[in-house]
Amino acid sequence: MLELLVRRAEKTEPGFAQKRLRWALAFDAKGKFLEAVELGDAGKRGNRGQAFALCPEYERQFKQSGGKSEFLWDAASTVALFADDPGDEKLRTKHAHFVWLLEEAAGVVPVLAPVARTLADESQLALVRKALASAKAKSIDKTTLLIDGKFPVESSSWHAWWRKQYGEAASVTGAGPGARESAQRRLCFVTGRPAEPLMTHPKIEGLAGVGGQGMGDVLVGFDKDAFQSYNLEQSANAAVSKEAAYSYRAALNDLIRNSSRKLAGALVVHWFKDAVRAEDDPLAWLDEGAETRELVARHQAGELLRAIHDGKRPDLTDNRYYALTLSGMSGRVMVRDWMEGSFEELAANVGRWFDDLAVVHREGGRTAADPKFLAVLGSTVRELDNLTPPFVAKMWRVAARCEPIPPPALVQALARVKVDIIKDEPFGHARMGLLKAYFVRQDRMKGMEESEMKPNLNPDHPSPAYHCGRMMAVLAKLQQAALGDVGAGVVQRYYAAASAAPAMVLGRLVRGAQFHLNKLEGKGLAYWYEERMGEIMGRLSDSVPKTLTLEEQSLFALGYYQQWVDLRTKKSEDKKEA
Repeated sequence: MLELLVRRAEKTEPGFAQKRLRWALAFDAKGKFLEAVELGDAGKRGNRGQAFALCPEYERQFKQSGGKSEFLWDAASTVALFADDPGDEKLRTKHAHFVWLLEEAAGVVPVLAPVARTLADESQLALVRKALASAKAKSIDKTTLLIDGKFPVESSSWHAWWRKQYGEAASVTGAGPGARESAQRRLCFVTGRPAEPLMTHPKIEGLAGVGGQGMGDVLVGFDKDAFQSYNLEQSANAAVSKEAAYSYRAALNDLIRNSSRKLAGALVVHWFKDAVRAEDDPLAWLDEGAETRELVARHQAGELLRAIHDGKRPDLTDNRYYALTLSGMSGRVMVRDWMEGSFEELAANVGRWFDDLAVVHREGGRTAADPKFLAVLGSTVRELDNLTPPFVAKMWRVAARCEPIPPPALVQALARVKVDIIKDEPFGHARMGLLKAYFVRQDRMKGMEESEMKPNLNPDHPSPAYHCGRMMAVLAKLQQAALGDVGAGVVQRYYAAASAAPAMVLGRLVRGAQFHLNKLEGKGLAYWYEERMGEIMGRLSDSVPKTLTLEEQSLFALGYYQQWVDLRTKKSEDKKEA
């Protein structure tokens, strides 16, 4: 995984990193402060600021030595003493270091000198802090400089000076704890080449929304004795060169910023060996469903696979995908899952995912639209906040790798289906599709070429539980046709019991159905219902189960749903034919 990330990263130089900066302090060419400017999507909630490709960056352990700041950018508290206590001694030391760096770099970037003088002036700092407060900035927001309409951080004139400054700081840091191990060259776990191990790895940014820390989280770290062996210090336990560490950090940060999607408590990032157009990305289809596309996703997958097989898309034939599911915990990056495989396999699996989820629309007459991946996850819980990162990671793998639906997902979805039916809530297509997909994939594991579970009603389904659910739907529709809205009807009073112990409940309900048949207007309608009940009883014969397992209760629910939809459409069709 780390090797692939390093390959993906462009040539990364330690001391430089891409950053998103939220604010800019604007000055004129003479150093006069003008205003505080919000960068990025100004005024929007969750604004992450503007991305700058090559920002100077000190090594983590150098800043941890105390009183050190970054160059050309830092938190607003450091740049302008914008904090609850501007007189804090430690904060003032960091601010002084920020100003000192500007003064030192003024030899190569002259416009920094007057700005350094302004930031060293207490009265001018008061104006800067007032402007930041009026703009509703936060003390932790990353802030840079805008001088005479230009960002010094985007200039290359300071690069050579910075390399020297960074090198001197790094050499001082290397004299600290762990220097004995660092002096010993070891094989880099990423590149396989001899190198001096980087003792403390740079942090991964962008996981604050999924359990991570705002200041970043460590992917590789050994800060506990239990993580260390053979008397080795820190990251010497898994040697990685500085160049490799900063490269994987740069690649992963870029993926999190530009190619990630949040799914409940986890963040999913993915990339391809060779670039893929956005419209050809199968994993994007999982996230989008069919709401923003003219074609359903499974159709898109089929078209793409045919193009690959026919040789019309040679650019995708040997392509591969890589996907990570991440979250943060206690300052560490948690890798919840890692997947890789061929592009062709991914497209086929995503197509199967939507095929397996396909279920008749609750209004009848058509198949429901392909659901978004998050809608499928949400179908298992009452609130999306109840989804856990391990479950999200597992279901993402299920979709991308065509693995069986895990039983806990079936159990959770079934519980929500029962609540919807009893409360007479509209059926959720994603929820019913997930129940169906469970059985489709079970049949596929058994080697069946075609599953008995169809998107629509299957009168020939072999499961008695399925037909028990069908009977419950017919009885419910019959009561509604005979009596109208009666409040707590057959479903509200008996569905839960019938789906668990059908033999004890259905027989009594079928015998009582004669009362409802007699209430119907016209013998034709009564005969229509008797015909449906007779067909189902013929399927059941004497095999009405006494009790049903959770899997069988799911079949009961599917039988109920598909028969319920079928009755909505077939009833009117039969009347027209008559």
